[in-house]
Amino acid sequence: MVVVERFAVRSAASWVAAAAAGVAFAVVMVSVWAEWAPVREVDQAISDGLTRWVGGSGGLVAAMAGLTRLGDTATLTGVTALAAAWLLLRRRPWVAAHVVVTALGGGLLGVVVKDLVERLRPLVDVELATAPGWSFPSGHTLGATVTYGVLLLVFASVGRARRVLAPLVVAVVLVVGFTRVALGVHFATDVLGGWLLGLVWLALTTEVFRRWRRDEGLPDVPLARGLAPEAADDLRPVSGRRVRVPPDVRLVAARLLVAWGLLLGALSALGSWLTAAGPDVPTAWDRAVVEWIAERRVPGWNAVMDDVETFSGTWPVIGAAVVVCVLALARTRSWRPVLLVSLGMLGEVTLFLITTAIVDRARPAAKLPDDLPPTSSFPSGHVAASLVLGTTVAVLVLRGTRKWWRWAVVAVALAIPVVVAAQRLYTGVHYPTDVLGSLLLALPWVTAVALSTVATPAPGPTR
Repeated sequence: MVVVERFAVRSAASWVAAAAAGVAFAVVMVSVWAEWAPVREVDQAISDGLTRWVGGSGGLVAAMAGLTRLGDTATLTGVTALAAAWLLLRRRPWVAAHVVVTALGGGLLGVVVKDLVERLRPLVDVELATAPGWSFPSGHTLGATVTYGVLLLVFASVGRARRVLAPLVVAVVLVVGFTRVALGVHFATDVLGGWLLGLVWLALTTEVFRRWRRDEGLPDVPLARGLAPEAADDLRPVSGRRVRVPPDVRLVAARLLVAWGLLLGALSALGSWLTAAGPDVPTAWDRAVVEWIAERRVPGWNAVMDDVETFSGTWPVIGAAVVVCVLALARTRSWRPVLLVSLGMLGEVTLFLITTAIVDRARPAAKLPDDLPPTSSFPSGHVAASLVLGTTVAVLVLRGTRKWWRWAVVAVALAIPVVVAAQRLYTGVHYPTDVLGSLLLALPWVTAVALSTVATPAPGPTR
C-alpha cells in the first residue's frame, strides 16, 4: 500500500511540474508575442552585456561557438540516429521509435511556434555569430532539451548510467542555452521558452509511451527507473558489471609501445631521407607527379575534391570513429572493438604529430588553402587517419559477421582512404611520398593493435 501511495504522489508531482512548465511557457510566449516593454528591455540588456563580455576574448568566442554545436541540427540528428541504431541492435524497436518521434516532433514543434510568434533576432553592439530564421523559441535549446532529455529517460533504466547522465544532460542543456544568448543569436526569453517547451513536449511523449506500456500489460514504475526498466540489461553497454583485466595486459602494452617506437623511428628516418636536400626540395618523381596533376585540374573535379575535404577533416573522422565504437559496442557487448578503434586513432595522432614536428617538410603548393592545418607535409594526417579508421572497420566487420554484406562494407571502408589520398594529391597539399608515409604509419600500427586487442579471445564477464 505504501508503494502504491508513493507512486501516486510521484505521478501527481510529475503532472503538476509538467502543467507548471506549460503555463510558464504560455506566459513567456505571450509576453514575447505582445512585445511587453519590461521583458524586451531586460532581454536586450542581457544580450548586450553577454556579447560584450564574450566578444572581449577570442578564446571565449571559440569556446562558445564549439559548445553551441551540441545543440545544432546536425549534432542532434546524429545523436538521435546513433541512439536509435543502438536500440535496434539491442532489439528494442519500440523504444527506438519513441526516441526518434520525440526528437523529430520537438524539432517540428519549434518550427511551428517560431512561425507563429515571428520574433526577430537580437540586434547587438558586438556581433559574434549569425543565425537564420525567427528567434523564439531557441531551436538549439529546444532540440537539446528534447533529444538529450529523452535519452536520459531511456537510459535511466541503467542505474550507473542514470547517475552519470543526469548531471551531464542538465549541464549540456544549460550550456547550450547560455551559448545562444552569449553569441547574440537569441534573447534570454528565447532560451527560456526553448527549455519550457522542451519539458512540456517530453512530458507529453513520456505519458503516451507509459500509456502504451500499460496497454501492453507492463507494470507501472516510477519514472526515476526509466521509461523501459525491463530493457535495463539490453541498454547496458556490456553484460555484467565488471570486466576482468587480462593478466598479460602489461606485456600487451609493452609490445604496443615497442611497435609505436619502431614506427616512429622508421617514419623519422624516411622523412629525413626525403628532406636531406632541404625541406623545400622534393625528389624528382614527387615533383613530376604534383606538376602532372596540377596541369589537369578542372572546375568540376575541384568542387568534388572540396566536398571530400569537408568530410575528411578532423571532426568528421572523430565523429565517424565514435559511431563505429558505439555500433560495435552495441553489437558485440564487448569493449575490445572500442579499444581497437581508440588505440588505433590515438597511435595515429601521436605518430603523426611527432613525425611532422621532426621532419618539417614543406608542402608542394606555392599557394595553400587558408584553412590548412599548420603541420608539415610528411606524412599526410588525413590519409593516415582515414586509413586507420577504414582498416579497423574492415577488421571488425570481417571478424564479427559472416553475412554477404560484409564485403560491401569492407570495400567502402577501404575505398574511403583511397579517395582521401586522391584529394590530398589533387589539391597539391601533399607529395606522393607523404601518402606512402601514411601507409607506413597506418597499416603496421593497425596490425599491431588488432593482434593485441582483437585476436585474443575476450574474457567472460564476472559478476
